[in-house]
Amino acid sequence: MEDKYVLGLDFGTDSVRALVVNARTGTESGSGVAYYQRWLAGKYCRPEQNQFRQHPLDYLEGMEEAVKKVLATCQEGLAPNIVGIGVDTTGSTPCAVDQAGIPLALLPQFTDNPNAMFVLWKDHTAVAEAAEINQKAQNWGGIDFTRYEGGVYSSEWFWSKILHILRNDPEIRRAAFSWVEHCDWIPALLTGKTNPLTMKRSRCAAGHKAMWHQDWGGLPTEDFLLGLDPLLAGLRERLYQETVTSDQPAGELTAEWADRLGLPVGITVAVGAFDAHMGAVGGGITENTLIKIMGTSTCDVMVVAPDKIKGKLIKGICGQVNGSVIPGLVGLEAGQSAFGDVYNWFKQLLSWPLEAILPELNGLGEADCQRIAEEVGQKILGRLTVEAKNIDSKESGLLALDWLNGRRSPFADQTLKGAILGLNLGTTAPRFFRALVEATAFGARAINQQFTSQGVEIKEVIALGGISQKNDFVMQITADVLNLPIKVAASTQTCALGAAMFAAVAAGQYSDLSSARDQMNSGFVKTYQPRPDYVEKYQGLYQAYQAVGKKLEEDLRKL
Repeated sequence: MEDKYVLGLDFGTDSVRALVVNARTGTESGSGVAYYQRWLAGKYCRPEQNQFRQHPLDYLEGMEEAVKKVLATCQEGLAPNIVGIGVDTTGSTPCAVDQAGIPLALLPQFTDNPNAMFVLWKDHTAVAEAAEINQKAQNWGGIDFTRYEGGVYSSEWFWSKILHILRNDPEIRRAAFSWVEHCDWIPALLTGKTNPLTMKRSRCAAGHKAMWHQDWGGLPTEDFLLGLDPLLAGLRERLYQETVTSDQPAGELTAEWADRLGLPVGITVAVGAFDAHMGAVGGGITENTLIKIMGTSTCDVMVVAPDKIKGKLIKGICGQVNGSVIPGLVGLEAGQSAFGDVYNWFKQLLSWPLEAILPELNGLGEADCQRIAEEVGQKILGRLTVEAKNIDSKESGLLALDWLNGRRSPFADQTLKGAILGLNLGTTAPRFFRALVEATAFGARAINQQFTSQGVEIKEVIALGGISQKNDFVMQITADVLNLPIKVAASTQTCALGAAMFAAVAAGQYSDLSSARDQMNSGFVKTYQPRPDYVEKYQGLYQAYQAVGKKLEEDLRKL
């Protein structure tokens, strides 16, 4: 009997990745990556205003390109044996749609309107709306709908973003029939089931970002939403009441999309979910294991048996949702709003002369300027890492706060800003960089501490994502600060691998997700052990990080 294969699609911040996996063995047969062209050009984004939008055409064009690339890397004749597709995306990344479920940016009149596009997870334009939601939920006299969201609603999430756009764009307000998460739209599109009233909605997205819970029959009540703002009147009934776990089918691949992607008609498409949650499965998550997806930001995911958490609310995190990761277990999510983005910001800061001054130098043509800028830019972080590694943990004399993109966990607050203390005329770029790396590790420890303070035991950490594969320096410092071993998953595409596992279950290749996880996981390539002498040094620095953060929080919000 021929082996069957599944396709995992991972829609990240910058690109979409496609991975073909043997459903029986977990062997990765091929991969393909396509970058979002409009996003790379900086279109529709205003970083100075915390506005980050993505055009749906980037997703569609990227998906077609990535799938064609992956099929080209696979053995000839494999495509007909692909039986299912799994989809993960960033989130919360919602978009306004019309009555047919078409994103408004795909309509001619809205094609260049950022408010008609997908509002990327890192968009923080809705800080004021998030504050209003928190104030209302905690003081209106009814159910606190944030109770399963960690007790604090974020500007990164569904309702904040919707309310902000409804208030600020009358044309979108009139045209928007409903709203969809990116992870719901892609499976709906591939299966032709785009009606927003009937499309399958992700338990993961709804529970962690939209205040959905069985306790109150779904989404927040109409009277709560009306009290928040009359502009939300009637929207609840145009959204959804039921949600579905991602081991279930969203439908079957349509003939149109089968032709566009080069895949068999009618294969199963699983219900979508967020990248970190599917990545956690791809990384081999089990109880008492914290999965840390380390990329531009981080997402920290755990699972707990319902009987161990019954009646307990984990405060300060990004939600606890039954079935959001593994059906039958409660998924817990936290994370940092910036991790790799912190390092990239510093790189861009140091690269400013390459962009502003280099083109003005006599004797250098445009091609030479571009070549020099690219070569130097590519080497900055590598050289900083080498130099910073040789600096003792106490020699830098610096202490940084990692909130350059606000704080996601513990206790979401996107009004916070980063800071660095202890600068003097002897401060060098490598010392500055080391302080930033230590700060991101301290932010990671604050999340672990929040979990454990609420009675959630962490026995090990598994790291996924590009940073875990590429930067030993960052990984070792993180292990030292956490005082826990960190295993690194072997697969470089764990989110796509997790999506493929969900596809395998939805397509009937496994009876449950745990079986797929155990059979298809990639194992580990490395384990970072905490170094006792550094653990002791970082204990004091972490306490200073906590103390300084508490002292500066209020002042940083005002800047």
